[in-house]
Formats: sequence, C-alpha cells, structure tokens
Amino acid sequence: MGETITSKNLLLIFTRNPEFGKVKTRLARDIGHQAALDIYKFLLAHTAKICTPLDTEKAVYYSEEIPNNDLWNAAVFQKKKQVGEDLGERMQNAFAEGFNLGYSKIIIIGSDLYDIETKDLEQAFKVLNNHEIVIGPAEDGGYYLLGMKQLHPKLFKNKNWGTATVLQDTINELKKSNYKLLEKRNDVDLYSDIKDHPAFIPFFKV
Repeated sequence: MGETITSKNLLLIFTRNPEFGKVKTRLARDIGHQAALDIYKFLLAHTAKICTPLDTEKAVYYSEEIPNNDLWNAAVFQKKKQVGEDLGERMQNAFAEGFNLGYSKIIIIGSDLYDIETKDLEQAFKVLNNHEIVIGPAEDGGYYLLGMKQLHPKLFKNKNWGTATVLQDTINELKKSNYKLLEKRNDVDLYSDIKDHPAFIPFFKV
C-alpha cells in the first residue's frame, strides 16, 4: 500500500541518531561528549516541538537506524532512513522520494537549529508560491533550510558539505529569479555558537 497524502506540502527533517561520541563532535571538543549529546537531544526536542504544529506532512530521516520509540511521535512524523554516500546524495534521494509520492512543495531542515520557530517554516512554504527555490542561509556559510517545487539534482552534487562554501556554491547554480533567501540564522556546531545563549547555559554548569 502507498502512503496516503493529506497535504501537498512535505517537510523533511534530517537527523542523526543521538549516540554518545557521534553527534556534535566539534562542540564536544570544548564541552565534552556527554554535554554535546545532551545539547543535541535538546535541539532534537526543540525541532520536534516547532515542526509538530505545522500543517504539512512531515518525515524524519535518520542517519543510522529507525528507533521504535523516541521523541518523534509516529502519529505525526513519518520515519525513514537516509540513503546515499554523502549528505548531498542523501538529501537528493529524500527529495526524489517525496516528489515521486506526489508532493508539490518539499522543504528540508536539519535538527541542530535553536533559532527557528513554526512561523519560519510556514513562511518558507509561502515563499514557494512565487519562487522555485527557497534557501535559509546559515551563519557558517551553509544553509539550514532548502525548499523546492521540483527536483534540482545539480544542487546536491559537487559540494564540500559541512564547509563555508556550500551556500555560495548553491547560489551560483541558480538564476536570481528562481530563488529567495530567508533570514540568516545560526545553527549549533561550535561552543562559540552557544556560549552566551541563555538557553544553553545550564549545559555548561558542572
């Protein structure tokens, strides 16, 4: 049986399975693996909270395996496994699957951004009414959100994922009239990203 589509909009959430020593490794260099894991779980919970009210279909794509019980409510979120050799291939496969199922607008986000709310996701889907592509640029030179109305395979190829060139390399492949940039936001990768943020102070206390 195929999946029943109740909305033409699909939100993809890419997440890593929260395992000690395998998440937020750059952050862990400064605060240790346990604190890094706790912060990642905190970010996962925030992402689930702001995505749940969104009036779209939602699918969580796990990096390693699909757990039976976790904070992603199976009644709200489809659960799938990422497939591909690198991040670009995994994202392309997820978008392709969504378009093949009949969705007309698809947006992908990660799960390491605290500075985002439900209304930001709603706005991103609205942008796609008048633009082919929407991008949420991140402070570190990447992006925290990417959305489109049809698959653009070139956006997922020949990128140095996780580096400061990803956003610009992506924009270079788009015509100006095709896309719109959202507000720049800061995802959480380094201690400097969060050291002065009130929401994260409790994680640094011994």
